[in-house]
Amino acid sequence: MTQNIYDNPAFFEGYAQLDRSVRGLDGAAEWPSLRAMLPELKGLRVVDLGCGYGWFCRHAQAEGAADILGLDVSEQMLTRARSMTAGSTVRYARADLEHLDLPAGSFDFAYSSLTLHYIVDLAGLLATLHRSLVPGSRFVLSIEHPIYMAPTRPDFTRDAEGRRIWPLDRYSEEGERTTDWLAKGVVKQHRTMGTLLNLLIRSGFTLDHVEEWSPSDADLATHPEWAQERDRPMFLLIGAHR
Repeated sequence: MTQNIYDNPAFFEGYAQLDRSVRGLDGAAEWPSLRAMLPELKGLRVVDLGCGYGWFCRHAQAEGAADILGLDVSEQMLTRARSMTAGSTVRYARADLEHLDLPAGSFDFAYSSLTLHYIVDLAGLLATLHRSLVPGSRFVLSIEHPIYMAPTRPDFTRDAEGRRIWPLDRYSEEGERTTDWLAKGVVKQHRTMGTLLNLLIRSGFTLDHVEEWSPSDADLATHPEWAQERDRPMFLLIGAHR
């Protein structure tokens, strides 16, 4: 089963304080780039893998999607999502994405934000998702960038001259990474860029857009604290179609 770290009380309390939890999509630095990758959602059947508080589900609802299914392994996330959502076009369900079963041809668009790096059997999940999408459907996702996820100790250091350094090691050694972020023992699955893209291709998806997110000059004018994100990519954004 997928590690359900979001139902850990310490993790959930910390996560609730993040800007993206308080302000939703507008609190996520990468959201403008992701939004630019979305198709028109009006009339579409949408699935959100790892829906969290349901921010994207409600966005799809506001954009006129016909039916939206938000899936998450965390009961606390789903409880929060349901409490924040009105209307009959959005449904939420608890699901372990490691063992997901979706009807064939049941969706027109798939979305996933910062979830797939927790999945061990990513090939199996992508195969399931591909079957569930009708031909021509789009899939937009974000994931922690492999360069961000790979290090043994993912924290900036300084060299002898005071320059900020990202301590990249074990990049080609794929597999489990355990870090202490908001709570002890958060487990993620590191894969190289090549492995990630090839998994999508082998699952039958065609890549449309790949972006190693970095703040723009305009972003830095309003968020100077994001400057370190130019020293190494934190997010990888991918657009594909079936």
